[in-house]
Amino acid sequence: MTTRPTSVRTGLGALCLAVLLGMAVVPGPAGAAPNIPVSLQGVHSSPTPTSFWLASTAGQVWNFGGAPAYGGLGAAPNTPVVDVATTPDRHGYWLVSSDGGIFSFGNAHFYGSTGGLVLNQPVVGMAPTPDGLGYWTVARDGGIFAFGDAHFYGSTGGLVLNQPVVGMAPTADGAGYWLVASDGGIFSFGDATFHGSTGSLVLNQPVVGLAPTPDGGGYWTIAADGGIFAFGDAAFHGSMGGTPTPDPAERVVSTSSGRGYWVVDQNGTAWAFGDAGSAPPTQGLVFRPVTPGDAAVLFAFAQLGKPYIWGGNGPVGYDCSGLALASWESVGVSFARVADDQYHTAGVAMSMSDLQAGDLVFWGSDETDWTTVDHTALYVGGGQIVEATGDQVQLNSLDQWGSAGVMPVGRHP
Repeated sequence: MTTRPTSVRTGLGALCLAVLLGMAVVPGPAGAAPNIPVSLQGVHSSPTPTSFWLASTAGQVWNFGGAPAYGGLGAAPNTPVVDVATTPDRHGYWLVSSDGGIFSFGNAHFYGSTGGLVLNQPVVGMAPTPDGLGYWTVARDGGIFAFGDAHFYGSTGGLVLNQPVVGMAPTADGAGYWLVASDGGIFSFGDATFHGSTGSLVLNQPVVGLAPTPDGGGYWTIAADGGIFAFGDAAFHGSMGGTPTPDPAERVVSTSSGRGYWVVDQNGTAWAFGDAGSAPPTQGLVFRPVTPGDAAVLFAFAQLGKPYIWGGNGPVGYDCSGLALASWESVGVSFARVADDQYHTAGVAMSMSDLQAGDLVFWGSDETDWTTVDHTALYVGGGQIVEATGDQVQLNSLDQWGSAGVMPVGRHP
C-alpha cells in the first residue's frame, strides 16, 4: 500500500478514513434564480472552507476552519441547548438551553439567566446586544427576558399565537427587536419596523430565522429548506428552496452592504447569494442528528482524541477507514473495511460539490485508479472533515494538504 510523506501527512494508508460536510456554489446576480451548485455545471470543485462552531444539544462544542477553541459543557445541561450566539467580535459565544440557562465562553460574559425559573414555555433562542454587553432570550410564546444592557421593549408572551416563535433579531442600535414565528409571522418592538411577513401564507417548510438589513429598513426570513423571503429594502438574490439540502438551513446572514446574504446549513455549509463572498463570518450553529450521516458524524466526534492505531477498529483507537466504517455501523450501515475498497464500492458516488454530512472523502496517488486510494475521512460540512490521521482522531479542513491527491468524487454510504 502507498503512504504519503510524513512531513505532509502521517499514519496514512489504505485503512484510513475521514468525514466531510459542505459544498460550494457559484454566486448569482441580484434577482436571479437560486445559485447552481458547481457540480451541476460539470466543474470539479471541493467545498469552500468556512469557519464555524458546532454545538450539540448536550453542550459539546467543536471548532472548525480556524475558529478558536473556547470549549463547551463538560456535562449535559438540565435541558437541551437550543441556540449558539456569537459575540460581535467573534471571540466568544453563549450557549442557551431551553430552560433559559446561559453558558458563556471566550470573551462572552454572563449577565443572568432564567435557568432557575419555571417558564410558561421553553426558550428557543437568544440574541446579543450590538455591543455584546447584554442579551435577550426568547421563549416559544414570544416571552422576552433581558439581561445586561439589553432593554425590554415588549413581547407576545400574553398573546395566543397561530404558530410558535422560533427566533429574534435586534435592530442595529439595540433599541428594538423583531420576533419571528414558524409561519413567518413578524412581531416588531422598540424601534424595529414591520415590513411584512408570510404569516398568512402556507409554506412548504417552517421559517427558522430572520436577519435584518444593515440599515434596518428590511429583513429576510429563512425557512428550513433554505427558502428566502425578502421584505422592505431587503432584496431577493436567490435561495435554496428549490434545491434543498439534507441538512436543514439554520441561519440567513447578511453581507455588510446588505446587497447579499449567505444561507447557512446546520452543518456549517454556506451558500452565497448576491454580493456574498465564499464564506460568511464565523457562525455558531446547533448540530442536531437529522440524517444518518449526521449521526455518523456525531459518533466520529465522540472518538476525537483517541489514538491512531494501524488497523484499529475501535473503541480504543482507529485508523482512517476503521473510523469511517465504525461511524456508519453505529447507524446500521456497513461497507468495505479498507479505504480503496470503500472508494470503489461504498454507497453511491457524490460530486465533491454535493457532499453531505457523513459522506466519505478520499486521497490517492492517481485520480483515475481506485486501487491507489490510501486515506479516507468523514465530511462534516463547510469544507471540514473528521479523520483518524497522524497520532489521533482529529478535525481538519478538506484542503489541508491542497488539492493534490484528493480523489474526484466522494461516497455516500
